[in-house]
Amino acid sequence: MSSPLQGRHAVVTGAGRNVGAAIAGRFVRDGARVVVADVDFDAASRVAKGLNDAYPGSAVPLAADVSSGAEVAGLVDSAWAALGHIDTLVNCVAITDRPTTVLDLSDDLWRKVIDVSLTSAFLTTKYLAKKMVAEGRGGVVVHIGSTSGQFARKNALAYPTAKAALYALVRSLAVQLGPHGIRVNTVSPNKVGSPVGTDVEPENRERRNLVGRACTPEDIAAAVAFMVGAEAGFITGTDLLVDGGALLSTGD
Repeated sequence: MSSPLQGRHAVVTGAGRNVGAAIAGRFVRDGARVVVADVDFDAASRVAKGLNDAYPGSAVPLAADVSSGAEVAGLVDSAWAALGHIDTLVNCVAITDRPTTVLDLSDDLWRKVIDVSLTSAFLTTKYLAKKMVAEGRGGVVVHIGSTSGQFARKNALAYPTAKAALYALVRSLAVQLGPHGIRVNTVSPNKVGSPVGTDVEPENRERRNLVGRACTPEDIAAAVAFMVGAEAGFITGTDLLVDGGALLSTGD
């Protein structure tokens, strides 16, 4: 029996750590070849090396700031050159403004968080979709959302705003790209792995959900693999909430 993602060629951004690295690893284990993209080339290279050691030829590291249109365009060209074509995009990039409120959030940090956490989704989809449409093979796009985009936050403003806007962006992308055979969705975790923008998960990180354990990067990777695969072929323009019931239990 073939692997569920056998023959798929994917770009995973933010893949140098945490959720992005777990998604890249899950894709490779499921038979895909992956561009491991990250603003930190050393981090991308470490993840790609680990994958290639276990599955030779499965991963290519590339560096890009996906809040920059010029760098995204270059990333897409390099990814196509490396893998021949791309049929899957997963965008895991985000930064946060926590802890801030409207009274102390700087203009510059507001713009930076919006650019990295929201504009990156527009840019990566735009430049990859152009090539997908030109090839005529269709494709799949998944952006990583967050429960922070589904309720008010007392200790952040730009990040929940960006994540809330992401859902509207994805719905319109699904409508516009559907005629070209491209599905677009989000997968939304709650407090998965290390906090946004950090590499280490605090031992005392508070979590409240209905499952009674922490969400892991592998939980999100499994959900993304499903959304990319053939069994989710009739799903587009929607969100898969993978929060252990956190929104139901606490709204936090």
